Amino acid sequence: MEILVIAAVLIIDQWSKAVVQFSTSLPIEVIPNYFYITYLKNEGAAWSMLAGKTVLLELIAFVAIGILLYGLLQVKKKKQRLLIIAYALLISGAAGNLIDRLRFGYVRDFFEWYPFHYSFPVFNVADVALTFGVILLVIGVWLTEKKA
Repeated sequence: MEILVIAAVLIIDQWSKAVVQFSTSLPIEVIPNYFYITYLKNEGAAWSMLAGKTVLLELIAFVAIGILLYGLLQVKKKKQRLLIIAYALLISGAAGNLIDRLRFGYVRDFFEWYPFHYSFPVFNVADVALTFGVILLVIGVWLTEKKA
């Protein structure tokens, strides 16, 4: 199951980034004044923190993926489905952005969102996977602690 989640997210992430990267009709206004498809080269992490520190960000991603793989193996032994999916999403999100850093030296972002007139950082499918992975991880750990 986790291999399918990881593969699906990586394929969708890399495919969507390529489609947007080579699109000639950007930005696309999906929901006026709220949601756009655009294209941005992010040389940093979230909110462009550590911009230009590509090698450091790659190293952090490699270490994080290793730790997440270890965590995945631990929850697989206990057959904790929610946590397995959470770890798979986290691994695929980290790997999707790592692939971009290794190939291009930056991450390709394209979802531009303005919730409540706030300019939210531009993001991508890998970032969505990371966000949902964290949410599911918190819920899964909370449910596990609640049972104990």
